[in-house]
Amino acid sequence: MNQDLSAFSLIFPDGESQRRHYSGDDMPNINMFTLEELGLLELFSLKNSDLDEYFTTDTDVIKYRNEVFGDMLECPEISRTLNRLIPILTDILELRRLDNEIGDTSSYLESITEIELYISCIETLAEGFGAVRSRLTSRSLIALANRINELATSDYYKELNAKLAELTNRVREIKSVTIGVNLDSQLRPSSAGVLSINSEPFRSGDVIEKILRLNFKDDEYTCIAELVPFGKKQSENQKTALALAFNSAINDVYKQSLRSWKKIVQTYVLENTDFLLNLMPEIEFLVKATEFMRRLRERGCPLCVADIADTDERCFVANDLYNPCVALKVDDEIVANDVVFNTENALIYVLTGPNRGGKSVITCAIGIAQALTQLGMFVPAASARISVADGIYTHFPTGADDTIDKGRLGEECARLGEIFDCVTKHSLVLLDESLSSTGSFEASYIAAEILAGLSCVGCRCLFSTHLHELASEIDEINARTAPEGGSTIDTLVAGIEEGKRSFKIVRARPDGKSYARDIADKYGLSYESIMNKIKNN
Repeated sequence: MNQDLSAFSLIFPDGESQRRHYSGDDMPNINMFTLEELGLLELFSLKNSDLDEYFTTDTDVIKYRNEVFGDMLECPEISRTLNRLIPILTDILELRRLDNEIGDTSSYLESITEIELYISCIETLAEGFGAVRSRLTSRSLIALANRINELATSDYYKELNAKLAELTNRVREIKSVTIGVNLDSQLRPSSAGVLSINSEPFRSGDVIEKILRLNFKDDEYTCIAELVPFGKKQSENQKTALALAFNSAINDVYKQSLRSWKKIVQTYVLENTDFLLNLMPEIEFLVKATEFMRRLRERGCPLCVADIADTDERCFVANDLYNPCVALKVDDEIVANDVVFNTENALIYVLTGPNRGGKSVITCAIGIAQALTQLGMFVPAASARISVADGIYTHFPTGADDTIDKGRLGEECARLGEIFDCVTKHSLVLLDESLSSTGSFEASYIAAEILAGLSCVGCRCLFSTHLHELASEIDEINARTAPEGGSTIDTLVAGIEEGKRSFKIVRARPDGKSYARDIADKYGLSYESIMNKIKNN
């Protein structure tokens, strides 16, 4: 039997990559706040851990997980098997919690229960993976299937099943307990104990029951008076106290039997249940992530395995990129866009366009695609080539009204300043309507300073903004940062076609007047339309 059960992982290819991850060496700065701003947590969240625990910068780990998700998407039976496993593991955790609270870890009945639960785990996994084992291609799930097969066919497991059958038969044979109570001179109970454990239930001794049995002879299994009123008259405390007393007595009676197989429970069972319990957070992550991706496939949305580019390339190139969270919420056809961040074109873009023209949607789509890549998941695009980021930093609207508010402007600037405390050339920065709390003159000035700084850092950045006039300053900013080796800044536009928002993002210089003109024409507010109305009135 493999001795490295405790180090087994479904999402790390080896112990070294796992060690590096949990020591923080390969964990990027992508936190839960960022994921919430991107909208990812609304449709993909975990109960047993936080999603930000699974991000990695290790390309081998990413590729390893890509394999796992490939198998899970092609074989839905895997998710069904793992979903059946989770409540069994939860029961084991609850049983151990109760053991710790009560302090009686040698309980006969609870030890039997844990063995039953362990065998249920192995049976569930052996049946589920046995059906798909020949179809698996990922190293992770092949290793798990082999491990489960090894456990299910081992002599230890066979011995355990035989021992469990013997133990459970003994428990099933218990139908009643004979109790002896000593009384003092005033007929008050002074001590009590179990006289025998019986394979027959006691009979109530009611006259009607005797008549029905046609048996008026008293015997050792006929009750002449109830000791404790059961049923609705009995409080929960009374039920619990009585159950604990009887369980304690049964444990004492079977103490000798317990000693004979306790070693099996404490070594084989505990070791292997620990191996499965340690996988619980990973199993939940894999199942929830697969469910998220499967819903997109069922919606008809493309998914791809990103080609992981070298970190120093700092590229993010995606064809037909879309926002998966929006795709799962709306019934309309999703508009996909091509996005290119690289050193040949530009690493920083200023995205302008009309309100509700898709600026925020594409901004979040880029962040989500980067995040999913570094979770080892598939990317919501037809194809993608992406360099891993050492962090994703966001600055999105807080929901306050866009008014000239010096307090809020100060808060915005402080948050933006914090990004510069962490950002490197390998980071991804997403700014959505930043500096909307002040007038356009102040906002454009501060935005230009921020863009110049990010250019000198050399990171990838999308600055989605209502500041159309900022685009006219891009050439000046590029000229200013060029001597410092600054990366190129360019502009994107969320387009309008025939007065309607197309949600297509194009690489072009914005013309704020064209947006206004299209909207004015649509609603009959152009000068010509107004004059026609006046003349016709």
